[in-house]
Formats: sequence, C-alpha cells, structure tokens
Amino acid sequence: KLRERPEFGWGWNAQTNAFGDLYNEGVIDPVKVVRTALQDAASVAGLLVTTEAMVAEKPKKEPAVPAMPSGGMDF
Repeated sequence: KLRERPEFGWGWNAQTNAFGDLYNEGVIDPVKVVRTALQDAASVAGLLVTTEAMVAEKPKKEPAVPAMPSGGMDF
C-alpha cells in the first residue's frame, strides 16, 4: 500500500489501525529522537553480547517442604 501512494507522509497509523497521511493526522516523530533511540538500543544489545554478562536479581531460595508425619504407623 505504501508504494501505491508516492506522496510524502503516507504510512501506517498504529493508533487508528489504518493507513493515512501521518502528517495531517499528527503523527510526527523527530528524526533525531528516533535515530538516538535506535542507536542506544543497538549499543546496549552490543554491550550485552560482547561482555557475555549482565546484572540480574539473585534467585531466592525457597524453604524445603517438611516430611510427612508417619500418621501413627511408627514401628
């Protein structure tokens, strides 16, 4: 659908779930913000891959379940 409409600003509006003129509908993303977000995401992903380590929460040890009583069958 995007190739059928050569005019500037035509695209998919995820909020209305329809194609339309994004500029007239008020969907405007500054290029610098989008570019910076993509660069930061790629930087974090690359850091995790190259360090092969990350900070995570230590798993909590749960207490062991107590043994069942013999129920009067002691010999």
